[in-house]
Amino acid sequence: MTVGRARRCCIGSQRCAFTLAEVLIAMSISVLIMGSIVYGYLGTATRAEWNAYSLAAESLAIQRIEQARACKWDPEASPPIDSLVASNFPPDVNILDIPVSGTNIVYATNFTTITEISSDPPMKCVVVQCVWNFKGRRNYTNTVVTYRAPDN
Repeated sequence: MTVGRARRCCIGSQRCAFTLAEVLIAMSISVLIMGSIVYGYLGTATRAEWNAYSLAAESLAIQRIEQARACKWDPEASPPIDSLVASNFPPDVNILDIPVSGTNIVYATNFTTITEISSDPPMKCVVVQCVWNFKGRRNYTNTVVTYRAPDN
């Protein structure tokens, strides 16, 4: 076994370098990696934007639930008071609470459904559906449900 200098791959006046095939393969791998990074970043940014829209829509739906909870409902009063009816909650179009610059305003519509579950004990179910659109592609719906008993 001899230990010595490594042999050079170059002979005479030839210069040592990569071949064209090696350079092309390295470049194609680099392009694939960079493309994957950009694609991953764009996918992450789109998902983060979708989450912002969804949270803003949920906030609008919860606002409507709070309005329903604030209604006066006292069946034992004289005369009975019931402001918690569907006619008091028509479909409501609002702007989503997301950063806006220029014309990228996104609208959401709240649909409120109030159903009486039982009369003894009195109980109502309030369902709010907030429908919103993401980048003009398709509609999404956030739904919030609560039960409500009379004020007394």
